[in-house]
Amino acid sequence: MINNHDRPVVRGLRNVAAAETKISFVDPLGALYYLGYDIDALVEHVCYEEVVYLLLHGKLPKKDELDNLRSQLVSEMNLPEAVISSIKSFPFNGHPMEVLRTEVSHLSMYDSELDYKSEKANIKSAIRLVAKVPTIVATLYRVRTNQQLVSPKEELGLPENFLYLFRGKAVDKEEKEAIDRFMTLHADHGFNASTFAARVTASTNSDIYSAVTSAVGTLKGPLHGGASEKVMYMLDDINTEEEVEDYIQGMLDDQKKIMGFGHRVYRTEDPRTKHLREMSENLCHRTNNIDLYNLCVRIENVVHNKKKIFPNVDFYAAVTLNALGVPFEFFTPFFASSRICGWVAHVIEQYKDAVLLRPSSMYLGEYGKPFVPIEKR
Repeated sequence: MINNHDRPVVRGLRNVAAAETKISFVDPLGALYYLGYDIDALVEHVCYEEVVYLLLHGKLPKKDELDNLRSQLVSEMNLPEAVISSIKSFPFNGHPMEVLRTEVSHLSMYDSELDYKSEKANIKSAIRLVAKVPTIVATLYRVRTNQQLVSPKEELGLPENFLYLFRGKAVDKEEKEAIDRFMTLHADHGFNASTFAARVTASTNSDIYSAVTSAVGTLKGPLHGGASEKVMYMLDDINTEEEVEDYIQGMLDDQKKIMGFGHRVYRTEDPRTKHLREMSENLCHRTNNIDLYNLCVRIENVVHNKKKIFPNVDFYAAVTLNALGVPFEFFTPFFASSRICGWVAHVIEQYKDAVLLRPSSMYLGEYGKPFVPIEKR
């Protein structure tokens, strides 16, 4: 018998490199790169569709390539009628991520070019998913609020169209910039839990929709994408800046996790935080809700003084989405609608690797237990 205990156990797979990738790198010292480009440069100089092209094709697009991708994305934003009918059939008490998980799987039945062996077919399917996931989210919101569905506009980019489909009203310049930057900052982030789940599914040669369904289910967890929703519930519990110190100390005394703080990889501030902090401040000024922003700054300072940890992407992302009029329960679906381009890029890369991701485990049970017939147990 092989000695099961010869293999080291790495809880949470911390610092374990499970595969190689060229898509993104999370630098523990506080930087994030997409295909070698620093996120600070990308968020200031490119639009979300350029990031989509970069992740799918490995290079930034030329003007005509970008125009072509934008046209494809807008044309693919419309959903099959059967998917719309399915969304309307769900009970209103189900979490939006549950609906999204189901409808991503549903979409696979309407993709006639589905073929994991063909990179060309997979890129087409990837573009469909990047376009349709935001529409599923927007459609669900419109259905649940008894509002008429609206159609995407050809002259708008994907992020602006997403917010337009969701709210049903025109998006102004500041809102357009905010949603574009939000989606760019959330586009990819190394081998996070949902991306790794997608790659595990893809490693079995299952289709791209199955892989993304795995990712959606993983993102739903409050220790991953669901954290931003929890952040707003925490902010709702605190009425004034004066209450922050006692509230945070109470959470620490009760050994509760402070949502929106700390990170598995970064040893310093999440590089996305400074951009989201600035965005949330600007949007809170516009909506006459600067008190909420000031509350966040106070929480950030108190937590850092007490625990020496920094806010992660979820903290100010929650405030940004709230200022854009997005209800709490739709925060994670907005995250998914941004991260979808990273997921599909990783799935396509995993198909090229063609290795089944199948880790071992350390068995702690017994061996050779005597069998007892059911009548004698």
